[in-house]
Amino acid sequence: MRSIVNLAAALEVTVGHLLSCATAPAGAGLEAGGADGEPAPTEILLVEDSAADAALTMRAFKRARFTNPLRIVCDAEEGLAYLFGHGRYAQRRPERPGLILLDLNLPGMSGLECLRRIKADARTREIPVAVLTVSKSDRMIVECGRLGAENYIVKPLSIESFLRVTPKLNLRLTLSALGNGGRRSLTL
Repeated sequence: MRSIVNLAAALEVTVGHLLSCATAPAGAGLEAGGADGEPAPTEILLVEDSAADAALTMRAFKRARFTNPLRIVCDAEEGLAYLFGHGRYAQRRPERPGLILLDLNLPGMSGLECLRRIKADARTREIPVAVLTVSKSDRMIVECGRLGAENYIVKPLSIESFLRVTPKLNLRLTLSALGNGGRRSLTL
């Protein structure tokens, strides 16, 4: 890991950027961000009841220089309301996130039930879901896969574990460029 950090420093890029480029398909390249016609950064929805875990995730994203909007909701019911435009989200512009990071151990409705509802609805079925949990139970991993989760990340979320799963998610991550304040994006 130290050699990766040293290489990133020598190239004047973040470790997240370096790892992203290394895992990107051949020819994917980086696109200049912030220019006219550039699509907006992909929003990521984090369904997490622990303020400490949400803060760790935000810190990991910031350290990796991701500029993707990160919407945080504290339980499954609020996550579903956000996705389907109910309750306090009824007036929200209907844009779906590019990724859902879903904690399994939530108060009230479980993360498994939330996942089941997301994948059962045609409006949200195609949104990739990465399940976050402290459990390493094979039974839970199998059940999440059966319900349609694209991946499973054991908490606490580290940027390295996140980048290991993102190539499978077809997600557009937006990185802040070094020096000029612009953005760069790449699709993973």
